[in-house]
Amino acid sequence: MNRVLVVDDEQTLAQNLQAYLQAQGLEVHLAHDGASGIDQAESLAPDVIVLDYRLPDMEGFQVLETVRRNRSCHFVLITAHPTAEVRERAAELGVTHVLFKPFPLMELARAVFDLMGIERQRRSTDQPAAGFVERRQNRNESFPLQLYDGSWVLADRRRNGTKPGEPDDEQLLTGE
Repeated sequence: MNRVLVVDDEQTLAQNLQAYLQAQGLEVHLAHDGASGIDQAESLAPDVIVLDYRLPDMEGFQVLETVRRNRSCHFVLITAHPTAEVRERAAELGVTHVLFKPFPLMELARAVFDLMGIERQRRSTDQPAAGFVERRQNRNESFPLQLYDGSWVLADRRRNGTKPGEPDDEQLLTGE
């Protein structure tokens, strides 16, 4: 099975990554801190770990080094901190795929499939996730978001229930 572990402390972001990668046909598990990421890496034996650089209990590089002591797997580092130090340290540790937030979800899928040695193909059966959620900017204003192709996007209220267009693989993912 093509198993991926996403280790990110931002739960909504991690769930969006999980939904998107599952829509790509992958088995995806989540961890929200370094310690649980290390534990799950040991028990799940993922092929690829998508790892946030900043975690509440440790740096992503500490997770990587600990996991590599007992497991052989690939890593995709995601970070909102595109510093030279982060890039250099990733290169030293053999991380070939570093994505700086915001990034298109398609880039994450490409990185994961590349590391697994699988050619990514869009399927005609790919369906966007359904459902709307109201998010409040303040007490007087709200704006609708829809989970669409693994990402929350603004829903256009003028559509009056018509189905949104095709998923946009160029959509940017944001987060810290």
